Amino acid sequence: MITFFISIALLILGYIFYSKVAERIFGADENRETPAMTMKDGVDYMPMPKWRTFLIQFLNIAGLGPIFGAVAGAMWGPVAFLWIVLGSIFAGAVHDYFSGMLSVKHKGLSIPEIVGIYLGVGTKQFMRGFTVVLMVIVGAVFIMGPAKILASLTPESLNMTFWVWVVFIYYVLATMLPIDKIIGKIYPVFGFALLFMAVGLTTALFVKGYHIPELTIDNLTNHHTEPDKFPIFPMMFITIACGAISGFHATQSPLMARCITNEKQGRGVFYGAMITEGIVALIWAAIGMAFYGGVGPLNEVMVANKGNAAFVVNEISNSLLGKLGGALALLGVVAAPITSGDTAFRSARLIVADFLNFKQSPIKNRLIISIPLFAVGFGLTLVDFAVIWRYFAWSNQTLAMIVLWAITVYLAREKKFYWITLIPALFMTTVITSYLLFAPEGFGLSYTVSVSAGLITALCFAVLFFVKTK
Repeated sequence: MITFFISIALLILGYIFYSKVAERIFGADENRETPAMTMKDGVDYMPMPKWRTFLIQFLNIAGLGPIFGAVAGAMWGPVAFLWIVLGSIFAGAVHDYFSGMLSVKHKGLSIPEIVGIYLGVGTKQFMRGFTVVLMVIVGAVFIMGPAKILASLTPESLNMTFWVWVVFIYYVLATMLPIDKIIGKIYPVFGFALLFMAVGLTTALFVKGYHIPELTIDNLTNHHTEPDKFPIFPMMFITIACGAISGFHATQSPLMARCITNEKQGRGVFYGAMITEGIVALIWAAIGMAFYGGVGPLNEVMVANKGNAAFVVNEISNSLLGKLGGALALLGVVAAPITSGDTAFRSARLIVADFLNFKQSPIKNRLIISIPLFAVGFGLTLVDFAVIWRYFAWSNQTLAMIVLWAITVYLAREKKFYWITLIPALFMTTVITSYLLFAPEGFGLSYTVSVSAGLITALCFAVLFFVKTK
């Protein structure tokens, strides 16, 4: 229990203090007009109050990652707490803040365009395609995840196929309509569901006397059922993504960069939303370790259910809160991916629109871009969920690495303290390279070779950065 409470406290302190460091380095100016004020178009550029932009940003980024990813990450044991806390404060929230504020600085541009400014035209062209593909994959993943849960809560006649269509139709409407028509109105309802889920499950955990494992020197080890196949580094750092650092967040930040009315709001909206997501991930990791009586039993349940975190989430919610409370908690679980899936497709539309310089005020222009994106997204729902999720996880962290390098180059050009993003960029370079070489869905090389190559790749990137900087 002590580790859990210390972790929560550290996340809060990280927001209070380290977010101010990031804000000071960027140089946020409350007197400088934001794109919401200078480029208002009634569709995507629209001034909103801070509480609403924070809530939308949080719900945009809090998909299945801080829930399913945290439960799966709990299989490694209490070391997961360490990554969630340190990752959220020093990597994820910094990544989210600077990517959001760079979008504000560049008139609400999408992240591929921003990356292109600092890493060159070639990288921009790659990022345009890579990011759109990632957004469509995210949309497909976040159709299937909530559809499975909704099917488990409703009569058999309302099966998964039915719910896939319901979620899909909602995504179409949320992507096409002005941001204040659906997203701005329905998100407070989803926000309540998420809040109930977090508070309700945490309270039930303590009231019913469950024991959360402590992080000590002795148990700072790999508790995974297959430690050789799933070493802590890099596997855990890919599995727990949205609860620590996620490239997907950088694709969502421009949505709110077009809606905040003061640069000083960025600290709460971008950095604060990531810390809030870290708390959600911490809660689910703790519940995962405690509910079945320890990390070992959790591993047994996950293996028996072929790594299906949805089964664990469903069982935990119904057991801790009863059928009614469990249903409300599961609605919170559903709200998280739905509110990321809709904005994933919306982000894809905006990225393509920025690339084509295609004005989005006429609904005809939105349809021209959106129809092909939704066609591909729906096709992906027919592919094995586990396969899509694995490739999403690696692509997600790769995007985070690229964005961190772009931010680092920006800070170096502006003669600002670039170490705040250089260190996370080097770390994530090592993680994603090692994972690509080691993982079975990658090249399947030996662990020693994979990690060594990851370290060498990060070193080469560092040398290239310093040479280019000079």
